[in-house]
Amino acid sequence: MLNVLLADDHQLFREGLANILNAQTDFKVIGEAEDGLEAIVKTRQLKPDLVIMDVAMPGLDGVEATRQIKSEMPEVIVVMLTVRDEDDKLFEAIMSGAQGYLLKSIRSRELLTMLRGTARGEAAITPVMGGRMLEEFRRLSRLAPDEADETPALTLREQEVLGLVAQGAADKEIAVTLQISIHTVKSHMRNILAKLQLAHRYEAAQYAIREGLIRPNQAKPGPNT
Repeated sequence: MLNVLLADDHQLFREGLANILNAQTDFKVIGEAEDGLEAIVKTRQLKPDLVIMDVAMPGLDGVEATRQIKSEMPEVIVVMLTVRDEDDKLFEAIMSGAQGYLLKSIRSRELLTMLRGTARGEAAITPVMGGRMLEEFRRLSRLAPDEADETPALTLREQEVLGLVAQGAADKEIAVTLQISIHTVKSHMRNILAKLQLAHRYEAAQYAIREGLIRPNQAKPGPNT
């Protein structure tokens, strides 16, 4: 029996997934969470075997919640379930400790098979996404050691956000430019500051210029930096 915690900000989706899992003899949904912070708290309290985690949630997102859960409770299996097919989120989720990354468009039979596989130590990743991961590993292996180690591992999207911050763009402007929500922008900024071990946006902007993410003469830091 796998005890499962569901973390997703859409109640209807949680109810549907809970019905599918509870109809099986080897799954039991023992709790639900509406955001990343609640997922961490519920994981501490309920100690599930498996957490099925949405990527994009209000407040603390699923990737950061996964990072904290795996840091505190490495034995807990976390599988990301998302509507978006984004390489940067895939790599970020796996680096955070997730054992799987699946799209919500997956058929229930395939989902159950992959979730059962995680209990045996298998990764819940489709062949297509597995191929993307292999390609990324090949790309990283071609980098010289000093190239791979000097700069913190920011995702492509984080680099885009950071470059716009260095130009003095506010969160709303970044959201419009990249066609993402302000919540997602703020989530990227939290991740950027954490990875770079910085406390303020203006420090991140200076880093972007210093590391060549944007040319100095293009940077126009304003009051929002």
